[in-house]
Amino acid sequence: MGLFGWTNTGDERPPFALEPGPGQESVWDYPRPPRIDPDGRRVVVGDPADPLADTTAAVRILETASPPTFYIPPDDVRTERLVRAEGRSFCEWKGEAQYWRLADTPGDPIGWTYPTPLPEFLTIAGWFAFYPGRIECRVADEVVRPQAGGFYGGWVTDEIVGPHKGEPGTGGW
Repeated sequence: MGLFGWTNTGDERPPFALEPGPGQESVWDYPRPPRIDPDGRRVVVGDPADPLADTTAAVRILETASPPTFYIPPDDVRTERLVRAEGRSFCEWKGEAQYWRLADTPGDPIGWTYPTPLPEFLTIAGWFAFYPGRIECRVADEVVRPQAGGFYGGWVTDEIVGPHKGEPGTGGW
């Protein structure tokens, strides 16, 4: 058993994992606990003509079995267009999350931050992550697909192979 009872920790790809092709990554090669990976590609959230966020300074959080979640520095987010949303959650690695929604649109949150993350993730304090199933997100002009499962915020792009957490039959991961 791995850390905290997890069987898969990124050290060995399980037999059911898809083999990545050229230019692809397997979510089963990502570590547990997760790591922060700087990503200099252009990341755009919202309408590309009038984006909510636009950066080339994003980081990805890479965690075994999950597509990466991109975090954007607050200076690259038009925070005046956001308001706090109800709800909180706790991540065993990052701490307590706060949720955000568009100021002019009632409804579900479109993103979250960790205002006071646990020590290993202090570098993303106040950085924004967004749900690609609730607002359009792009990485290097590719439209991101949402991670299955509703709760998760992973960004699925053509470079990511799984299967990944959130898909049917993955509740025990």
